[in-house]
Amino acid sequence: MPTVREKDTVKTITTHYIDGAFVESHGREVMDILKPTNGQLIGRITLGDEEDTRRAIAAAKRAFASFSRTTKEERSRYLRRLHETVSAHIDELTAMMVEEYGGVARFARLIVESGANAFAAAEKGLQELPLKQSWGKTTVTLEPVGVAGLITAWNANALFICLKLASAVAAGCTVVLKPSEMSSLQTRVMIEALNAAGLPNGVFNVVTGLGTVVGAELVRNPDVAKISFTGSVAVGEAIMRDGAATMKRVTLELGGKSPTIVLDDAALDKAVPAALTLAFMNSGQACAAGTRLLVPTSRLDEVKRAIRDEMRAYTVGDPADPNIMVGPMVSQKQYERVESYIRKGIEEGAEVLVGGEGRPKGLEAGYFVKPTVFVNVKNDMTIAQEEIFGPVLSVIAYDSEDEAIRIANDSKYGLHSAVMGTDLERARRVASQLRAGRVVINNMTDDPQAPWGGFKYSGIGREYGRYGIEAFLETRAILE
Repeated sequence: MPTVREKDTVKTITTHYIDGAFVESHGREVMDILKPTNGQLIGRITLGDEEDTRRAIAAAKRAFASFSRTTKEERSRYLRRLHETVSAHIDELTAMMVEEYGGVARFARLIVESGANAFAAAEKGLQELPLKQSWGKTTVTLEPVGVAGLITAWNANALFICLKLASAVAAGCTVVLKPSEMSSLQTRVMIEALNAAGLPNGVFNVVTGLGTVVGAELVRNPDVAKISFTGSVAVGEAIMRDGAATMKRVTLELGGKSPTIVLDDAALDKAVPAALTLAFMNSGQACAAGTRLLVPTSRLDEVKRAIRDEMRAYTVGDPADPNIMVGPMVSQKQYERVESYIRKGIEEGAEVLVGGEGRPKGLEAGYFVKPTVFVNVKNDMTIAQEEIFGPVLSVIAYDSEDEAIRIANDSKYGLHSAVMGTDLERARRVASQLRAGRVVINNMTDDPQAPWGGFKYSGIGREYGRYGIEAFLETRAILE
């Protein structure tokens, strides 16, 4: 029986992936998938329910008995195989991210490649992680925590799935994945890639459904020992609260309102393009987006001119076009959310330097917003404090280095930050005072072994490399 049927380009998905097979959904609710560039129907997904979720948890629990006993070498072989099979689907996964999510092609491919490479990074992290230490008559081992529930967001589907699965497999855990229902077509391509890796049945299971149904069952079910979640603060709070009833271990990667500090010695011809890349990556639908740009008052006019010039390159349109910089928002709801924040910024007295309300000319059919830059922003304004999750940047002036650091840290979030300046020692000194889980200097960069996660309301725990693997392990001591 085919798992995906195509008729008039509308894809229909009626199955979940449980115990190594595609099985028909017990849940009967059907959700339409709309293409964000024009609002047209491109797919229908039958959503899972509590029964589907319990079946998947039972399969993972059965598989855990043997998979948890595998060696580091065996798990490394599985990780290499996963890397190979997902890498073989990069083109298809990228194309589906562009179509279903509206991710611009130039960024979507980077997301998918990062997902595939997460398996290689996890293998390296696993090799570097001592799973057993002994002294005297004491032996300490790191043991897989158990069945893990992985709950992922819609804005970087391939990366989130691979990143969490890689860490869980490296640790020896089995998983039940609940991807965002808004990424159902991308997820199906990913499942087929993962299935080709030949992991034992039940090691990974996938049930697509609503967070209030499938996600809630994962959080309350006593057979799930761990939840790894990427998404909103509100849902993260609920997972912590409801998971406490069964003493769930949790990793939460939540929101951000990331600052980019331009120091007064920065070379603006490099700093401003880098800052705008940070602000508008993934069309602004990124938890790490640098949506607060802090600039010295003495150079504010220079920065404004540089922004106006650079923003001419930030074209909006069909995300499949490699020249397009900003695509649509993922849904009508997200479009309306971003527009409401643009209106709020204007109402609170911020000045629109670039962009503003309404759809760009000629793009009225899709969920497109104008990339918007506000100036004369105070850090206590709504647009400077709340995560908008769209292409909206707030420029905030400061008078001293200490004030810049204070403004940067004056947020309930602490996920990502950036510092731009020519004096590297000074930039490092400023970076060391920022309350964020990751800080980049002079450009967006990545290291797949470096931990990822946030301070404060940006979450709990870390992902990537050995740090991500450790989040799926428990410590056991045996004393003779």
